[in-house]
Amino acid sequence: MEQLLAGLRAAGEPTRLRLLALLARGELTVTELTQILRQSQPRVSRHLKLLCEAGLLERYREGSWVFYRLADTGQVGELAEVLSGLIPQEDIVIARDLERFEAVRAARAEKASAYFRANSGEWNRIRSLYVPEDKVEQAMVELGARDGLGLVADLGTGTGRMLELFGPMAKTGLGIDLSPEMLALARAQLDRPELQHCSVRQGDLYDLPLQDESADLVTLHMVLHFLDDPAASIAEAARVLKPGGRLLIADFAPHELDYLRESHAHRRLGFAENEVAGWLADAGLAAGETRTLPPEGGEDAKLTVQIWVAGKDGKMVNKAVRPVEFEGAK
Repeated sequence: MEQLLAGLRAAGEPTRLRLLALLARGELTVTELTQILRQSQPRVSRHLKLLCEAGLLERYREGSWVFYRLADTGQVGELAEVLSGLIPQEDIVIARDLERFEAVRAARAEKASAYFRANSGEWNRIRSLYVPEDKVEQAMVELGARDGLGLVADLGTGTGRMLELFGPMAKTGLGIDLSPEMLALARAQLDRPELQHCSVRQGDLYDLPLQDESADLVTLHMVLHFLDDPAASIAEAARVLKPGGRLLIADFAPHELDYLRESHAHRRLGFAENEVAGWLADAGLAAGETRTLPPEGGEDAKLTVQIWVAGKDGKMVNKAVRPVEFEGAK
């Protein structure tokens, strides 16, 4: 009762209601909120602090930036959702806030798009070496789709593509990545009404900002070959996986394209099946199906993609529990 009363007291102020209305539509920084509200940073920060203390908002740091979004867990999180839904959209102050919100979102999307355009050539060169990406994604969806997914955690989320694929099946989606540039791109990609329950944040794959046994599905899509210690990242993924949950790993089979180390920062030149199987076993996971996707196309296509599936506490289902409709790469 005291928590609910504290939440109601915190929300009962015009600027704080405006903040709830905005943050129900996605995460924003203090700078972005000051641009929208036309108020000073100290004043906005003070209101944000009160809302966070009441549990209505979540706050997390990403380098020198701090992001805020509506709380989505617990009883006070439910209150935040209810209150934000009651705020009249036709109110002239709220309507103007939402117009400025759209302008901020458009600027963010353009900045992310510019970064993608500047780097897409390098990504496309890598993709030309293996099976078309939409076939990798198709296999990931077939192996990972399940009814009633709670939290989907995408580790090394990059552009957020795995959240685009699995987000519609889940109650909550969270992408973790160290790169601020990739996180900005992912936010732009996920900035759609049907994916408002998905978010990304900066984090260490060896020390995830998630509780033990909290995720129903964990994905590592083309991530392991960049890591110094792939086994440790799998162990950390196993820590946050629920009993009966599923881990999906997509990466390259062993290859000899040594130039990828220097040109594209690959730490490892692929992984043998038994090597990954050993890491899964050491992490307490039961290995399931392994799917092999050989390269297609011309003589430059030299990389084979492997997808490993594993479950926790021996509860492993090798096939999707329901048919899925797949929308290819965007």
